[in-house]
Amino acid sequence: MTDIKQARILIIATNGFEQSELEVPRDSLKAAGADVKIASLDGKEIKGWKGGDWGRTASVDLAIKDAQERDYTALVIPGGVMNPDKLRVDEDTMKLVKSFLDNGKVVAAVCHGPWLLVQANALHGREATSYPSIRKDVENAGAIWFDEEVVVDTGIITSRNPDDLPAFVKKIIEEIGEGKHYRRAA
Repeated sequence: MTDIKQARILIIATNGFEQSELEVPRDSLKAAGADVKIASLDGKEIKGWKGGDWGRTASVDLAIKDAQERDYTALVIPGGVMNPDKLRVDEDTMKLVKSFLDNGKVVAAVCHGPWLLVQANALHGREATSYPSIRKDVENAGAIWFDEEVVVDTGIITSRNPDDLPAFVKKIIEEIGEGKHYRRAA
């Protein structure tokens, strides 16, 4: 079991992340006592997307290629359309995501973020949710899709949209408290 005050959480994102889906988990998890780091494709500051236009920038701590799963308790994947679409085709990002999954770490994805779980072949036979426009992608990856604010299956947490962020963050804290999650292969 890991207390949130001892947790180290990695958020992965690139330009075009949904503003609130990075900021709310980052700020809420920090407020709860976690050490939160942000990794981007090139390790440089990234720009959010809000209401159909570019939003605020977010400071970044490291490049995804330099992040090591062993250094973190959990992984958070914000949505937006551009962010996960760019991340899911990056080899270093997918190696990192698979490492978190293979080692039973908490992996939380919101909105279009589950695209990375689809790419990692992590959803077959598992319960999940997502933004409605990628429901078929999630189902075609073998998931049992639910229209609920947060769905958890052995430490894999998914949510639909920014309105679900309070439940999403609460569930991340709860799942971290449960410790390592032993998963069958998807």
